[in-house]
Amino acid sequence: MVFRVASVSFLNARPLIEGLDRDPRVGLLLDVPSALLGLLREGQADVGLLPVIDYQRAAGLTIIPAGGIASDGATLTVRIFSRVPMAQIRSLACDPDSHPSVALARIILSRRHNLRPEFCDLTRATDAPDQARLLIGDKVVCDEPKGFEHQLDLGAEWKSMTGLPFVFAVWMARQGIDAAALHELLLRAKEAGVCQIERIVERYAVPRGWPAELARQYLTHRLKFDIGRPEMEAIRLFHRLAAEEGITSTPRELVSFTSR
Repeated sequence: MVFRVASVSFLNARPLIEGLDRDPRVGLLLDVPSALLGLLREGQADVGLLPVIDYQRAAGLTIIPAGGIASDGATLTVRIFSRVPMAQIRSLACDPDSHPSVALARIILSRRHNLRPEFCDLTRATDAPDQARLLIGDKVVCDEPKGFEHQLDLGAEWKSMTGLPFVFAVWMARQGIDAAALHELLLRAKEAGVCQIERIVERYAVPRGWPAELARQYLTHRLKFDIGRPEMEAIRLFHRLAAEEGITSTPRELVSFTSR
């Protein structure tokens, strides 16, 4: 059986998917985070490295805790940039590629800073001084905006607020898929990938403009790729807060594959 595996192509996913494109058991599909759920819904993918908010947007998903993208503090690549102090922000232009980052920004600004700015798509960003920007991914490091003196790292803000790591994405499978076989395949891929950080830095980070040492630190210290009890607790809390902020409806209980 060939598993159709959907993932992002960002540097932060490489330790989870490195080598899968050469595995005869896998058909690897790469897209932006916001497109992955659609691939599962339409039956084009069997499992996806989905933004955690998407679990609440589609029924019938099972978390495969063989790996994910998380941080236990500052992320470096999920940040709000502002020309003015955060208290003066009136609108936030958001990168549309990441659902969880937008939801996290709403939660952090509301709960930590008592701010409820107007949100808009980054393509409609203006030069208004009180409009901040939420950026994610490689572009934060390789194309950091100029003139934005005030910044918030959303991973650091979440850690300070909750004491928990934050999980941006985790493997999720649609119904009818062999979860045990998927778990084994993806777990082995992650174990191999985290042992190839130097290769990943040289092949994917440096050509995109990352300083090699910064990319190395990012992949080995900033990010966490294991999904254990604290990460599952963090996902549940994120879902609850998202519902309380009106971002999603009442959260469903997590269904997760448990290996035996």
